[in-house]
Amino acid sequence: MDNFRTPTARGHKRTAVSIDVTVNGVLNFVDGRITDLSEGGARIGGASMPARSRCEIHYGGQVTYAVVMWSEYDRMGVRFPYELAHGALYNALKIARDASMVEPAQIFHSNRPTMFGRRGLS
Repeated sequence: MDNFRTPTARGHKRTAVSIDVTVNGVLNFVDGRITDLSEGGARIGGASMPARSRCEIHYGGQVTYAVVMWSEYDRMGVRFPYELAHGALYNALKIARDASMVEPAQIFHSNRPTMFGRRGLS
């Protein structure tokens, strides 16, 4: 029997955002920008902390706790131990999702019947 893990679908839809935050690690505060957010976690650009470390994300006067799942030189992915269900960061996620649901205006849409050419030849 193979011991390979099969990839599983994420439990939450990720949403592209641009939210400036401050991340508090054990020894330092780092400014960063959340570029990808869901109820279960986020990708933060401009900030990097060691994988498996715990941190706090400060936004809108509130704190959201997180665990660093992966880290690169200038970005990291965090998981929230408690799903976002309220608060400033959750409200920002809802606003971003609502904005992405708005369909683009149909500028060239008209109610004229379909016809060929300027004179309406069929």
